[in-house]
Amino acid sequence: MKISVIGCGYLGAVHASSLAKLGHVVVGIDIDQAKIDLLSSAKAPFYEPGLPELLSETLATGALTFSTDMRLARGAAVHFVAVGTPQQEDSNAVDLRAVESAFEAIVLQVSPGDVVVGKSTVPVGTAQRLAELVEAAGAHLVWNPEFLREGYAVKDTISPDRLVYGVRPGDDHSVAVLDEVYASALAQEIPRVVTDFATSELVKVAANAFLATKISFINAMAEVAEVTGADVTQLADAIGYDQRIGRRFLNAGLGFGGGCLPKDIRGFMARASELGAGDALNFLGEVDAINLRRRERMVDLCREVLGGNIEGAKIAVLGLAFKPDSDDVRDSPALDVAARLAELGGNVRATDPQAVETSRRLRPELDYVATAEEAARDADVVLVLTEWREYRNIDPVALGSVVSVRAILDGRNCLDPVQWREAGWTYRALGRP
Repeated sequence: MKISVIGCGYLGAVHASSLAKLGHVVVGIDIDQAKIDLLSSAKAPFYEPGLPELLSETLATGALTFSTDMRLARGAAVHFVAVGTPQQEDSNAVDLRAVESAFEAIVLQVSPGDVVVGKSTVPVGTAQRLAELVEAAGAHLVWNPEFLREGYAVKDTISPDRLVYGVRPGDDHSVAVLDEVYASALAQEIPRVVTDFATSELVKVAANAFLATKISFINAMAEVAEVTGADVTQLADAIGYDQRIGRRFLNAGLGFGGGCLPKDIRGFMARASELGAGDALNFLGEVDAINLRRRERMVDLCREVLGGNIEGAKIAVLGLAFKPDSDDVRDSPALDVAARLAELGGNVRATDPQAVETSRRLRPELDYVATAEEAARDADVVLVLTEWREYRNIDPVALGSVVSVRAILDGRNCLDPVQWREAGWTYRALGRP
């Protein structure tokens, strides 16, 4: 099939290249010429494992092209809209300007019978409103939420764990077209849910709200563990054996960040309030508050280890991205903690395998270095704030040879405390004795 993908940011670039890999002919369209130039030369504007190789392969075959010209979407049978939906600057609500602009542009290029597919995460009720615009052009609207995990986005697109189609009742045409788009996934017997617009819009934010709640729950338990002397990692193991609970997403630490979970739960609360159902999601306010308190606790723990005074201390920060295998520092707990320590007078040297440049653009005042060894040289304390594999596997003896004081704070509970203590380190972590 010929397919257009409107918006070539993180979601759109991965989606376009993955669809081309599945055998479709895809044009990715974006208003940012610099981004289009990078993608056209098989260079991703962000870090995502496997994406550069996928871009090279699909561009070489001619199955994938990129452009700023919206007119190239003409003739495509399916048009995916995959633009960003950030949080508004002055409220918790979602900023829909990019989505609205993209739909206004694409309806000028569609033909009767085309299918326009919303991929962006939007407040419930958005699809119903946009459907009128699409249908006035003779096309059909489907809402098809994405469930990409940064670091695994290519795999999650080519082989998702479920597909959700939000359609008008009786719109068998759109269902059949999307079934053809996702024929490879459906051949793997991946579950498919066909539902209405509202339910499809709620699926993504409900899933993220649940995951955020689970993460904040174990971090709340970490707060209790710290005042009782309990070990939150062993607590998580014990309750995780309960099949009703499960062990995944019960990793206590610095909390969640990134471009999805924080803004999605805030946008969900804002939309529920607009609909008169705000009380139903009041608990998400505490979920958000617990998550943010972890950052404050990490600063407090650093102050404790430094004897009560951060000012003038040499502090090494290992990890800046909100999660490993990503260069994304949007609402990153790691970068936030590094910035807070610097604001309190600490001499912070920070590093990350991929996120130094993205961090520098957001927090240019910090001192960035290339390696963990550089960051830790003569340090009074070392903080591991993103659980990159190379930090999880770092040799405590070798690192101990470059620091001034062997003190390490494990912000992700990703290190072996026995190993570090045997190497002469003071080891502290969130929720552990």
